[in-house]
Amino acid sequence: MPRERGFVVSRHLGASGKRASTAVVAVVSLALMLGGCTSYDRYTPEDARKDAKKEAALAPGAVDCAKARCIALTFDAGPSEHTPQLLDILKKEKVHATFFLLGRNHVDKYPELVRRIADEGHEVASHTWSHKILTELDADGVREELTRTQEAVEKITGRRPTLMRPPQGRTDDQVSEVSRELGLAQIMWSATAKDYATTDSALIEKRILDQADRDGIILLHDIYDGTVPAVPGIIGKLKERGYTFVTVPELLAPGTAGPGKVYKP
Repeated sequence: MPRERGFVVSRHLGASGKRASTAVVAVVSLALMLGGCTSYDRYTPEDARKDAKKEAALAPGAVDCAKARCIALTFDAGPSEHTPQLLDILKKEKVHATFFLLGRNHVDKYPELVRRIADEGHEVASHTWSHKILTELDADGVREELTRTQEAVEKITGRRPTLMRPPQGRTDDQVSEVSRELGLAQIMWSATAKDYATTDSALIEKRILDQADRDGIILLHDIYDGTVPAVPGIIGKLKERGYTFVTVPELLAPGTAGPGKVYKP
């Protein structure tokens, strides 16, 4: 399995490396050397399926993503006032998604939406309590950010999340160890629309369609105005290309996400 540097996972937030000046590159390189940037094992959905125990089997009627052209639709940082419309779209399209929910001002503000997400067959996962950058916290801080969201979701749905997505995709050995302790696997992505920077739904749709690939994990946010209107087009066009939409656990099945591990297509 490939190894990735912890810094690389957040590259989608910065300027393109091709446009970066020599000075900026030098500063970043120095920071990485001084900071002792860690690397970690990256597991793909295919790795998870191959690592499945011999006796593991797909649930009756489940999609076999080792054979089908699967892709997972995921939404970060909700729920929000846009989530009901999104859920209506997903129900109409018969698509299940994975929701990485924020605790403060989201899970605690919209408990009925958290319950609806779970009741309608979507995977409920964690995006921390307050979106703090986990690599900037000590172990107790990481533990609090993750535990509070797990407990809040469990109180509403009766089920404790087993998946989490670190804010900005930033992780390291300490985050991985605390995640392992709490029974949480870390889920990254392969396609992002950078919908936090635009309200242009057509552009959001195009960016995702350009990056979509088999075993992919799509990152969107159901908190921004332009995102939910882009979802019908994304689903429709990817279905035309032969994709089957699945949740993250379904993408890995019959394997399961290992606590503490980092999964990225």
